[in-house]
Amino acid sequence: MAKKHNPQQLDGVFILNKPTGPTSTACLNILKRLGQNKIGHAGTLDPLASGVLVVLLGRATKMADYLTFAQKNYYGTLQIGLNTDTYDSQGKIIETFLIDQISENDIVQDINAWVHLTEQIVPAYSAAKHKGKPLYELARKGEEVPIKIKEITVFSSEIVNVNLPFTSFRVQCSAGTYIRSLAHSLGTRLQCGAILTELVREESSPYPLSQATNLGDVEDNLEALTKAVISMEDALPHWKQHTLSLEFANLVRNGAWLPVSADETNALFGKVSDRLFLLDEEGKALALVEAQMHTANKHSQDEILSWAILRGLW
Repeated sequence: MAKKHNPQQLDGVFILNKPTGPTSTACLNILKRLGQNKIGHAGTLDPLASGVLVVLLGRATKMADYLTFAQKNYYGTLQIGLNTDTYDSQGKIIETFLIDQISENDIVQDINAWVHLTEQIVPAYSAAKHKGKPLYELARKGEEVPIKIKEITVFSSEIVNVNLPFTSFRVQCSAGTYIRSLAHSLGTRLQCGAILTELVREESSPYPLSQATNLGDVEDNLEALTKAVISMEDALPHWKQHTLSLEFANLVRNGAWLPVSADETNALFGKVSDRLFLLDEEGKALALVEAQMHTANKHSQDEILSWAILRGLW
């Protein structure tokens, strides 16, 4: 039996200014009450954190892989002198330190050096999984939490203000970077302890905080949510777009890879690894494709360049 269409279900991207306090999942549950049962997000925020949470609605959930791994920009504040089990101010204090030997210059040098980090320890209280279970479940039960190391990239880090024991900063980093782990590792290196006390995601590329809507403005208000949603066609502004003819659109719907044009003036021209956002004959989101080399057929070893379908959006 075919699933019934929910007329309230929207298709698109909603940029939420998540408030401090609730989990990302709790915020999505509020939107589900507006009929948004098909929903996801591109990069979770801890309860302590606020700022840009990219919410994917309806068919836009198919774009998750191409938004989740975008660069993130944060403003944060850390406090030296103590450690908690969660690496932030919402956790249980497990250790305190004297900080009279720590100077402002020590903090500045360490934060400026974040750009040289290539990996970090995943916090025990995190949604990262071990054998299918989130680490925070193991931690809350008092079970041993395995140490997990993940690769990160910090593109830039800068001091905003130092007023010890507090220091505010900005950091641009790869998706999945734990800012509270950056704070904790600073405390470990300087042997003074450190926790995160404030965090604002100012951008989840390509979406800045200025484009976000407060949760209270759309709670219990489907009309307001509808007005705030970015269409799927506008959801990837950094991707080149091309509208196909009906004939080519039908080929893509049937899973066909379109040939890459050798004519630089043709919209289907491309080089290996180029990506393209295809729209159907009516200008609606159809597919995300990438130029890839592949054998022409099973009877030939000759390779041709085609637009491979990364994700169908119909």
